[in-house]
Amino acid sequence: MTETRKVHSAADTPAQEVVAGDDAKADDDASADEGVVANDDDSADEDAVANGGAVAHEEVAEPPRTTADLSRADLVAVPMAASTAPLSTDKSAMTTRTKRRAKTPTIPREIELKYLVRDVEALRSWLAHDWGGALDGVRGSDDRTVEVEDRYLDTAYGALEHAGFGARLRSEDGGPFRLNVKSASRERPGEDGVSSGSSSMALSQRVEVEGPADERLDPDAWPPSAAQELVNEVRNKARLRTLFTINQRRERRNMELEDGPVQVTLDWVAVFRGARPLASFSVLEVEARSRSSVGLHRLAALIEATGYVTPEPRSKEDIAREYVARAAEDPSHRLPRVPRSPGIKVEDSLGAAGRKVLRMHLARMLKFEAGTRSGEDIEDLHKMRVSTRRMRAAWRVFEGAYRPKVQRRFVRELRIVARALGEVRDIDVLLEDLDDYLAKLPEPGRAAMEPLRAAWRRDREVARKRLIDRLDGKRYRQFVEDYLDFTESPGVGERVTPAVEPSLVRDTAGSRILSAYERVHTYETVLTWADVQTLHDLRIEAKRLRYTLEYFSEVLPVTSRQLIGTVTDMQDHLGLMNDAHAAATVTREWLNINAPRLPASSREAVGLYLDSREAAVERLRRSFRPVWRRITGKAFRRSLGVAITSIG
Repeated sequence: MTETRKVHSAADTPAQEVVAGDDAKADDDASADEGVVANDDDSADEDAVANGGAVAHEEVAEPPRTTADLSRADLVAVPMAASTAPLSTDKSAMTTRTKRRAKTPTIPREIELKYLVRDVEALRSWLAHDWGGALDGVRGSDDRTVEVEDRYLDTAYGALEHAGFGARLRSEDGGPFRLNVKSASRERPGEDGVSSGSSSMALSQRVEVEGPADERLDPDAWPPSAAQELVNEVRNKARLRTLFTINQRRERRNMELEDGPVQVTLDWVAVFRGARPLASFSVLEVEARSRSSVGLHRLAALIEATGYVTPEPRSKEDIAREYVARAAEDPSHRLPRVPRSPGIKVEDSLGAAGRKVLRMHLARMLKFEAGTRSGEDIEDLHKMRVSTRRMRAAWRVFEGAYRPKVQRRFVRELRIVARALGEVRDIDVLLEDLDDYLAKLPEPGRAAMEPLRAAWRRDREVARKRLIDRLDGKRYRQFVEDYLDFTESPGVGERVTPAVEPSLVRDTAGSRILSAYERVHTYETVLTWADVQTLHDLRIEAKRLRYTLEYFSEVLPVTSRQLIGTVTDMQDHLGLMNDAHAAATVTREWLNINAPRLPASSREAVGLYLDSREAAVERLRRSFRPVWRRITGKAFRRSLGVAITSIG
């Protein structure tokens, strides 16, 4: 079993702000585990003496076990004990503990020095010259630089953190991912292997297990290992999410010391929350590759004498959590950049392409949230609503790329947000139409219409309050966090497709565009006698066709812009018809309820407005045929066919 321990350092970054009392806590943590074990042995000794027998401690060697042999109870024992029992300084107790360890299962540990680096170039030069000549002649490997990506995981409610563990998925140089699970509690080992308060602040040890995994946040799909079993038991079927990502450029070198091999890494570290960088810093780590920390004490003295580093008792995960917590205090901490286009390529998988579209429109939704809240410009609310609609349409366009459960959850949340936005936006449209109508009336006519306008404004305030309550709610905040994690985590939630099933943009975009067009064209058979609701349904299908063309526009020829423009014209025409019909319907309902209480002038004025809206519906219905022929004509279909055959 490999024992591993870590040494930490702090530089002039926010991560350097070490909380007072960490040293004492580390000592307490280190002793707690041993105190519990000592009590067990003392009890056994007392039993033996009480029975008249002499106490004889014999060290019994057990065959080493692999990490896969360890149970969760084995792994939890150290973190749990480290937080409960006091430190005993009694030498006999320490001897008992040492012998007791020989009887207990070997727990894999990480033993290392960790420093935050003040002067990277000076430290790199010192290391390159055999640690200032102090290690001249020590055999070591050539330096190797690797790119490391670490995705730190937990459930939405921090199940792993509460259980005393941290988990990450690590990939080096774009290779396969491995799962690492480490205990949050640490000990600082002394030279004799027993926890000591006199060792370097940079030296620490903690439990670590690992196993194979992949980038999907689905532990059930990972190969069996002690790490996978531990994560599964702690999360208790709850979904994992990416908390943050740490990207590292690691300059790595192995050295053979008299006390055992060590690995030295100089890391440039960048912390990301989603796609947004939060902080960067440099770290020096020296990890013991054997089960002894003796050699690390000598190296710690050499490193700390340079003045280039500061001992850091925290892990990179702890440092990153501080940056994430600070960023969370900023309301815009997770506002992703809004790209000009999704960036879809023909070789993208359907899931990857859809994720790009969803990420872009989520960024747009969040961009307009502040304006929606302030209410200074009603267009911000309009654009936020459009973003939710486009995302719901995207889930339909890319349907089949994601697991149904994932899709249902996010579509449901988007529908709830869209409904709250729509209640306000629909009244805004009514008021805009009414204001345009009033602008053409003389003053007496405008005054007579004021009861209707005032009623709609009151309705808007009520709907706006419901919207703000929705945006302020815990459910919305959790949805945004989860949705950001989803859109920024490649592969998460995607369905595994067979090798022979079309799954790339080049193989699927054409059929999806054609299917969207067919759903529009099928209205040809009912258009002659279609009522307003049927035409509204046609408008929805036209909107879906437009969005499908827009989502794949980057892999279509430039002529596709004309196709999108034609579909947009039809959508706008039917949209005006729907707005006029909605205004007529709402006005009629209001008039039927309030007419008895209105003065004659208001009843007449509102009645005339109702007539004008119904007339607009008929006018737009009669003029729709030419717009429709542009969509169903041979020229459009021929251009659409050329565009589809140009993909790939």
